[in-house]
Amino acid sequence: MLSREALDNFHFGKRMPSRASAIREILRRGLHADGFGTANAASPSKNFGVIRGDSGSRG
Repeated sequence: MLSREALDNFHFGKRMPSRASAIREILRRGLHADGFGTANAASPSKNFGVIRGDSGSRG
């Protein structure tokens, strides 16, 4: 877990405009390091859910 102190150090060290922007940058870097690419802009959000199937129900 990222501590508030570590987040603030990154935030101020990188001169980020806000904590939220620092969190987004940390997530972007983490996903990039793990080899995740960016999604195709034409992909619908349903392609990225955790539920499979067309029923729309959970479980």
